[in-house]
Amino acid sequence: MTELVTFGETMALFAARRTGPMRFARDFDLGLGGAESNVAIGVTRLGREAAWVGRVGADEFGDLIRATLAGEGVDVRAIPDPAAPTGLMIKGRRTADLIDVRYYRKDSAGSRLCAADLDPGLIRSARVLHVSAITPALSASAREAVRHAMAEARAAGVPVSLDVNYRRALWTPEEAGAWLRQVVGDVDVLFATEAEGRLIADVEGAEELAKSLAALGPRHVLIKFGAKGAMELSDGEVRRAEPYRVTEVDSVGAGDAFAAGWLADWLAGADPAERLATACAAGAFAVTSQGDWESLPRRADLDLLRRPADGVNR
Repeated sequence: MTELVTFGETMALFAARRTGPMRFARDFDLGLGGAESNVAIGVTRLGREAAWVGRVGADEFGDLIRATLAGEGVDVRAIPDPAAPTGLMIKGRRTADLIDVRYYRKDSAGSRLCAADLDPGLIRSARVLHVSAITPALSASAREAVRHAMAEARAAGVPVSLDVNYRRALWTPEEAGAWLRQVVGDVDVLFATEAEGRLIADVEGAEELAKSLAALGPRHVLIKFGAKGAMELSDGEVRRAEPYRVTEVDSVGAGDAFAAGWLADWLAGADPAERLATACAAGAFAVTSQGDWESLPRRADLDLLRRPADGVNR
């Protein structure tokens, strides 16, 4: 048994060290990135249990993914695929303020995920199933895997968490919106930005949007405003959280960190105000360094943002 189960594609990540057009980059840092594995790492760092399922290539990058996630305490259920390579993400910085991300994931191992790859017993014994709307955009088999996993969770009374995580490189707003409207009624926890929420319900105003989304099924609707904080609508009550002021270095992965912080506190039984604050703190930590997940906080880190500091931790 584990507390959180998630699945999806995790890729090898090459991050250019030089700012400017990608064609002039000569040095890259090698790591990994994937929305669902980012959440799994974030949850484990905050003291809860998480399992990640996914296909990886039978290659060095697949080995990197398995070893890194296991080293972070994630229960890794990686499936080596000898017929397809691990997908790649290339990240550069076009200007000091503009990050350029390119994906090379067509026909990758991760895109070949299918329902048969998922262990029903693992899902049925979890306390929450977390999925993103990235996975159904990868392939027909991956889309079916998401529906299968959600059906297994619902049959066992396991809550389902969904992060919209819209990727315009994978599908159109119309395609994403149609799929999201089909499944939102089976979701208990929904994470979205305002723009992502409007793929499902075209409503103006954040609070009105949250209420419209909740009316479709989710008990908990989280609307993220980036550097302006977040809002939660749970059981009819609206709460807002102010952002933490940090110096942003790399915004990629902030939404995954937010979801991880909220879910970890939800699993821990924290009250609504505390879990929303933790979610915002985790998102703030995520943007303070390069990498999709490297800056995700541990419990002991959270107070660093909540107390005055002179820039030196002694």
